[in-house]
Amino acid sequence: MSQTTQPEFGKWRSFFWPVHGFELKKLLPMFFLFFFINFNYTILRDTKDALIVTAPGSGAEAIPFLKLWGVLPAAIIFMLIYAKMSNALSKPRLFYTTISVFLGFFGFFALVLYPCREALHPDALCVTLRGILPEGLSGMVALLQNWTYALFYIMSELWGSVALSLLFWGFANDITKVSESKRFYALFGIGANIAMLVSGPTIVYFSNIRSKLPAGVDAWGVSLNYMLGFVVLSGLAIMGIYWWINKNVLTDTRFYDSSEVKKSKKEKPKMSLKESFAYLLRSKYILSLAVLVIAYGVSIQLVEVTWKNQLKLQYPNPNEYSAFMGYFSTITGAMTILMMLFVGGNVIRRFGWGVGAQITPIVLLVTGVGFFSFVIFRDSLTAFIAMFGSTPLLLAVLFGAAQNIMSKSSKYSLFDPTKEMAYIPLDQESKVKGKAAIDVVGARLGKSGGAFINQALIVSLGSIAAITPYVAGILFFIIFAWLISAKYLSKQFNKLNAEKESERQEAPVEATTVKATAQPEPTN
Repeated sequence: MSQTTQPEFGKWRSFFWPVHGFELKKLLPMFFLFFFINFNYTILRDTKDALIVTAPGSGAEAIPFLKLWGVLPAAIIFMLIYAKMSNALSKPRLFYTTISVFLGFFGFFALVLYPCREALHPDALCVTLRGILPEGLSGMVALLQNWTYALFYIMSELWGSVALSLLFWGFANDITKVSESKRFYALFGIGANIAMLVSGPTIVYFSNIRSKLPAGVDAWGVSLNYMLGFVVLSGLAIMGIYWWINKNVLTDTRFYDSSEVKKSKKEKPKMSLKESFAYLLRSKYILSLAVLVIAYGVSIQLVEVTWKNQLKLQYPNPNEYSAFMGYFSTITGAMTILMMLFVGGNVIRRFGWGVGAQITPIVLLVTGVGFFSFVIFRDSLTAFIAMFGSTPLLLAVLFGAAQNIMSKSSKYSLFDPTKEMAYIPLDQESKVKGKAAIDVVGARLGKSGGAFINQALIVSLGSIAAITPYVAGILFFIIFAWLISAKYLSKQFNKLNAEKESERQEAPVEATTVKATAQPEPTN
């Protein structure tokens, strides 16, 4: 190989695999740590939906009540307890304790709560309540009737927030150097989506196990035992890998040196909800960025309830429902990896920030039109669609799945990168305070806003079928607001970038001028 070819080969090698051989000692354990955490997250996410949506007397209308009155308070309580524990325990003991609490609950659910559900669930009381309370509160009654399933849903939701965001990324940010993070973090993201390619078929296999069981056996109970058994084993692997990293990686000065690890970075200011809103209102740029974050969260929540209601109608059996979700997770993982590798960066480089930022809402808009059209105009389309050997319900389920798959893959490959890029042209104070404000407001309004809208409509109109046209109208309004904010932000982003670039070009000229004027005059 010629000398000119050697550097070119090294350039392409570093592009596709930007890791040195000796760094695998640190990269691979962190990669598998993230893999197993996301493996559990996918299984728990799909299982919790199947439990609640297909439970007796329940349905997708229970999800808004559960997220607003169950998940949100539980998350606040958990974080208060976690904060107290962090002051009393070392970081490794805090990690092991937190993971053990989750594994203990999921094991207890499989061995005790689910087998005793008939004795624990107040079915008779809830039948009486349904005869007294308005139809719009049926979701709340369903949570009471299936309270063990609701508890499982809450703990599964917390796993995503705690294990993924708090434990893994908190640990990764503590032990990863800035130079490593630029090369490692993208690989972590690919590892998380590879986990979906493994967990999806696992869900499908154990959900379809009922065909191999004799009549009279609780097939869903058998499937739950296997899947939660894998969750516990994966959790033990998580603790084992974490122990190995602490013992073998953090004791190696090549990978962990407190003087080099990014601890000197300026911490985000802690802002209250009121302070965050006040800061957002002072800056149109930051406010527009917050609209993007909130709009995504609300849009996903709005679609989710309607789609899962259609999914239950198509697959009322929990095994069938769970199997479909397994296929859904597998396709989502594959599509996200492809989008991250071949679409995200190329779109932004070729067409600019504005196009990249607008693709996600456009995807949601196009798929949303198809999904809600099939749901709302089902009766009118039945005869036409039957000519193709399908049904409006099945097409609604498939369009809803496509919307979720495309929205998630475009979020990871385009929405998240453009959101982070939007902070780059800002001054340091705006970067720090703006991100803190958006994290506070965006996280709360995005996650709970859609659930609140769905809940309010269900209470007012009585059922998901009745609220669907209103949900569609609200969704399209939010997406249009999202697009307007993205266009405004694109203009401001390009303007600020041009100003910064101009400053960079002028700086060397000014430095040269100063140096020239500082030269002593020649003496005769």
